[in-house]
Amino acid sequence: MGNFRPLKLSPIERGWSGVKMPGRSIGPPDPVGEETFDGFDTRVLELKSVFNMKGNLGRKRQISAFVVTGNKNGSAGIALGKAVESKAALRKAKNRAGQKMVYIEIFNNHTVYHSFFCQFGKTKIFVTKKPEGYGLVCHRAIRTACEVIGIKDLYAKIEGSTNLQHIIKAFFIGLLQQKTHQMLAEEKKLHVVEFRKENDYFPTVVASPPTCRTQEEIKPNEVMDYTQYALGDRVFLKKKKEPPFFTKLPSWENYLKKSQYTRNRDKVKVTLLAEYGKVQSFYAEKYPECVHGYREPEET
Repeated sequence: MGNFRPLKLSPIERGWSGVKMPGRSIGPPDPVGEETFDGFDTRVLELKSVFNMKGNLGRKRQISAFVVTGNKNGSAGIALGKAVESKAALRKAKNRAGQKMVYIEIFNNHTVYHSFFCQFGKTKIFVTKKPEGYGLVCHRAIRTACEVIGIKDLYAKIEGSTNLQHIIKAFFIGLLQQKTHQMLAEEKKLHVVEFRKENDYFPTVVASPPTCRTQEEIKPNEVMDYTQYALGDRVFLKKKKEPPFFTKLPSWENYLKKSQYTRNRDKVKVTLLAEYGKVQSFYAEKYPECVHGYREPEET
C-alpha cells in the first residue's frame, strides 16, 4: 500500500522521458458515425495541470492536454483539451484534433518543398529542406509532429521563446504557407532551376510558367535566389568558418601546385553536360574511347 511502483512500458511505447505522457502514442481519434480514422496516430505533446481562480470555489484544478494527430501522408491536426481527469482531457484533445485536420504538401514524400521562416509570438523557427537520408534534426516536439505528418528529412533552428504550443503553431503556419515549385514559377513568371550535389550540380528545370519573362523585363534589384525568395528576403546567419589548420603548413602549398591542373575539372564537366548532354572530348567522333564511360565491345 505504501510503496509506489512505477508503470512499466516497453521501449517502443515510451515517450520523450520514461513513462511520462509527452511523446507517447494514444491511438487514432474516435470514429464519428461511419467515418473512422484508419491509419492515424495521435501523439501527446504536453500534459500539465492548470488552475483557474473562481470566486466561490477558489482554485479550480484541471488537466490540459496538447496533442497532434496525423496519417503519415500529409493530413494532420493539433488541438488542446482540458478536463478534470487526464484520460478525459486526452480523449477530448484527440477527438478535437481529428476535427481540425489540414493537408500539408510533402516534397517527394520525405521533406518540405523549400526552406522557410515562421513565427508565432516570440518563437521564431528557421526550417531547412534536406536531402533524403538526412533525418529529423530539430526540437523533439517538431520531430514528433513530422513523424505523424510524414516528413522524414528536415533541419529546424528555434530562436526566442521555446513555449511548446507556440513552437507547434509556428511550425504548422510555416508548413501551410509553403509554395510548390509550380506556384513559385507562376508567381515569378520564371523557370525554377535546381542544382543538386547528386547530379554534380547540373541545372535541372523543375517547374516552368505558362509565359516566361524576358531578360529585359527582370529588374536589376530583383531577388533571384530561390532560398532567399522562399524565406521572404531573409538569409540565414551563419558563422564564418576559419580555414583548417593544415592550410598554414608548407605541405599545403605543394598540394595546391600538384592539383592546379585539375582546378576547373568540375566546371568543365558541367559545361559539357549542358552543351553536349554527355562528358566527351572533342576527339570523340574520331576516337570513340574519349567518351566518358566508354567500354570496348566484347568479342563474340
